[in-house]
Amino acid sequence: MDYTDEVMSLPAQVLSSAPFELERGYRHIVFSGMGGSGVVGRIASEFLSVPVVLVDDYSLPEYVGKEDLLISISYSGNTEETISVTQMALERGMDVVAITSGGRLSSMVRKVVKVPGGLQPRAALGYMLTPVLETFIGREFRKERVVEAMRSVEGRQEEIGGLAKEIVSGRLIPVIYGFSPFRAVAYRWKTQFNENAKIMAYSNYFPELNHNDTVPLKGTYRKEEFKFLVFWPPEDPRIGKRIEVTEQVTGSRFQRIEAISVDRVSRLFELIYYGDLLSLRVAHERKVDPRDVSVIEELKGRLL
Repeated sequence: MDYTDEVMSLPAQVLSSAPFELERGYRHIVFSGMGGSGVVGRIASEFLSVPVVLVDDYSLPEYVGKEDLLISISYSGNTEETISVTQMALERGMDVVAITSGGRLSSMVRKVVKVPGGLQPRAALGYMLTPVLETFIGREFRKERVVEAMRSVEGRQEEIGGLAKEIVSGRLIPVIYGFSPFRAVAYRWKTQFNENAKIMAYSNYFPELNHNDTVPLKGTYRKEEFKFLVFWPPEDPRIGKRIEVTEQVTGSRFQRIEAISVDRVSRLFELIYYGDLLSLRVAHERKVDPRDVSVIEELKGRLL
């Protein structure tokens, strides 16, 4: 399977995944993960109705303990930060669920959600995210609708290709603006531009960005080198008004990336898939290998 096929396997990944059982109720759900694995917790945190703690470092917070569940996510199963956090959780007597394709993590804990190996972690999001969402919001997760939403994105290739050409021909830096419950999706787009297309990108979200980004949006230098993208439409009409007024007072233009799905879970995957395909098209326009992350592997090797 080449990398394009990996990326476009997201609908099939959603269909093939299943929920896992929880042994009891928990005070907090703690997610440990880095990079393409760690984004799972970021996304899930906006959809779960229980308190969520995100850990993207080597250590658990002091207040986390036996009353909490750790969900350790490492596609390879060998991410050193996640291994460290998992070991700390076990020492504290916490229940742990591991989502991984194998590696050391799969042998550390009793409950393992095993996912297929051989992909880049960032191309395996469906395998890692779907079990979490199905477990915690199962009634809202209608797989047929989710897949239909992603198939609709595949029909927007001309739109995606045009945007990719604009970014590459203008050497533009993508700036992606989201809002709840898609703040983490904006971050996902940022990281996909980084790893797939090998370009810098930036993300933020409404209404928070109205307390910081809005100031430089009025008159930052080299503003013409940025491509401002905003998800649309927001669920809250107040956010919609903020987006429009922000454009007016800063003299900026945000290109709206419209999600056409009705329910929020379908909209979630529609926006994720759109960003994946867009970053892939940018990589192809730049004639770079979207799969290559050798610089990260070199860094990891030097840390040993």
